[in-house]
Amino acid sequence: MYVSERFLKYVSFDTQSDSNSHEIPSTPGQRTLAEALAQELKGLGIGDAHCDQFGCVYGHIPPSQGCTRPGLALIAHMDTAMEMSGASIRPRIVKNYDGGAIVLNEEKNIVTRPEDFPSLKAHIGQDLIVTDGTTLLGADDKAGVAEIMTLAQFLMENPDFPHPPVRIL
Repeated sequence: MYVSERFLKYVSFDTQSDSNSHEIPSTPGQRTLAEALAQELKGLGIGDAHCDQFGCVYGHIPPSQGCTRPGLALIAHMDTAMEMSGASIRPRIVKNYDGGAIVLNEEKNIVTRPEDFPSLKAHIGQDLIVTDGTTLLGADDKAGVAEIMTLAQFLMENPDFPHPPVRIL
């Protein structure tokens, strides 16, 4: 699975945080995503993958044959900001971004303009994943999770690729 496919799958989970909750994780959606990630890791062949009582996901990939380098820990979080809904995310891919304004939501006149976000110019010609402007994608966290899971898949499918032990957290 490509990293973008994973990311689009993960944003479908409502993991909005709740500061009024006395539970860990603070919402059921966070637990649901954590359990799905643990199952995905198991499906990749990571036998010790699990989700603990706090919704933290763990797994271990042994080093490649003969690798004696120190281990590597890969860490990301799954919760999204409290300030905006994490439900009913409507992402879309802007193919081959042309450098112009991106209309996120025509009905609500939500537009991302390069004048307001000059860093967009650095991504001309690339595919961009955007929301409709009414929800968060959770890109700071779910993109990181998607990268980690894609690397885990690669290492499990390519056991001879040189790598130290990898801990997924």
